[in-house]
Amino acid sequence: MASCCSLSFSTVSSKPNKPYSSPISSSLQLPITSQLPFSKKKLLYSNHTLLQTQCRKTQSPDCPSFLVVGSAKKQEPLRVMISGAPASGKGTQCELITKKYDLVHIAAGDLLRAEIAAGTENGRRAKEYMDKGQLVPNEIVVTMVKERLMRPDSQEKGWLLDGYPRSLSQAVALKEFQPDLFILLEVPEEILVERVVGRRLDPVTGRIYHLKYSLPETDEIAARLTQRFDDTEEKVKLRLHTHHQNVESVLSMYKDTIFQVDGSVSKEEVFAQIDGALTQLLEAKE
Repeated sequence: MASCCSLSFSTVSSKPNKPYSSPISSSLQLPITSQLPFSKKKLLYSNHTLLQTQCRKTQSPDCPSFLVVGSAKKQEPLRVMISGAPASGKGTQCELITKKYDLVHIAAGDLLRAEIAAGTENGRRAKEYMDKGQLVPNEIVVTMVKERLMRPDSQEKGWLLDGYPRSLSQAVALKEFQPDLFILLEVPEEILVERVVGRRLDPVTGRIYHLKYSLPETDEIAARLTQRFDDTEEKVKLRLHTHHQNVESVLSMYKDTIFQVDGSVSKEEVFAQIDGALTQLLEAKE
């Protein structure tokens, strides 16, 4: 029998003659929800590194050479955006998603406060505007979001961008960070108004209660609950109008990855819809 005395490695092209469409490019049918379309096409071997190992013989000239081809593939992490009107349950769903899928949760407001507290250049610039009672310019917030999306943990674990972008200009600025899924929580306006107007804040613990859906545990807690000044029917309707205008302009950037979710049902049922979509995405990536 021939014995191997030398091994040589040469790179084999990872591109096939004809590109293959990933399973993610087909429409996914999910229970309780609308279709989940994906139009992104990826090469079958896009993340493969192929190595050719040739074994040369020394004893028998009649023994043929053979090839050993190995493939090393790293699964791409999930990239998710979520949008929803005030009181649509977005915060609750973000907690459930990050807990199960271990994604990096990124919210523009949290980033802004963290940068200011840390005294970074972006934080100092933002604070100057806030101290004057002015809105922080888009370019500052977009820069913060981009830098957070580019950090190693976001790149390795995947990310969940919470309630951002809110406008078309912000979406265009983040064009390079295309999500696998853009989750849109849909809740009828009358339900949103009821949820907002009934909200109450415990100033001691910071916990949010609701006069109908989440009552305080004791009379002592109930006695100290307060209502936010803008949690009135008139003001919430104005906020909803602004939200719907902004969302409509943003959706055009993510029309191929939008996943509409019925957010009027229980939080468990809402998460079941989202969980089903994310599970199918992971299976397609594998």
